[in-house]
Amino acid sequence: MSEKSYPKKSSAPMTIGMIIVGAALMYGGMYMSSNVTLGFQESLNEQGILLDLGKTIAVIGVFLILFKVLDLFFFNPLHVAIDTRTDDLERTFGEAESLRAEMTQMKSEYEKRLADTEADARAQIQAQIKEAQDLKKSLMADAQRQADDYKQTAIAEIDAEKKKVMTELRVEVTKLSLQATEKILGANVDSDRNRKLIDEFLTSVEAKN
Repeated sequence: MSEKSYPKKSSAPMTIGMIIVGAALMYGGMYMSSNVTLGFQESLNEQGILLDLGKTIAVIGVFLILFKVLDLFFFNPLHVAIDTRTDDLERTFGEAESLRAEMTQMKSEYEKRLADTEADARAQIQAQIKEAQDLKKSLMADAQRQADDYKQTAIAEIDAEKKKVMTELRVEVTKLSLQATEKILGANVDSDRNRKLIDEFLTSVEAKN
């Protein structure tokens, strides 16, 4: 069986640590936005480039918190479901292999018994052998086709379900991120640029996982 390569679940200290870091960035960014103005920001503002470093840091903090919450309540359960489905498939394939091995053993025993049969009965026995072998081949071919069809269907269902869940999660994360940022900053941040930034952030997170 192939070894699973799903991402490892985050430990509790790491999860708590990232949430604390996210909260620190969020509140620190809000404080910086309200009370601290750096020299290069004033220079950029004079050039017409509006950059609020504090708000940017606060948004990053929100992303960190949301990511760990989603990892705990969405990604990890998804990995468990995929592991369970994979185990079911492996068990089914193992049973199919056992059935094929049993049929092969039956064939060997049958052929050994035929070898000891007297010469005057061989013609009749050979005819029966041919019929039995044809039936066996037909049954094995049908069993193989059914196993292959089940495997492909199950894999396709897993891929489709995973893509569906990831798509729904991406949409929900984008929505929650924008809503959380709006509540924190008190301003409308629902723009194509912000959605693109969130989408790129989630894409990088999925690649790491």
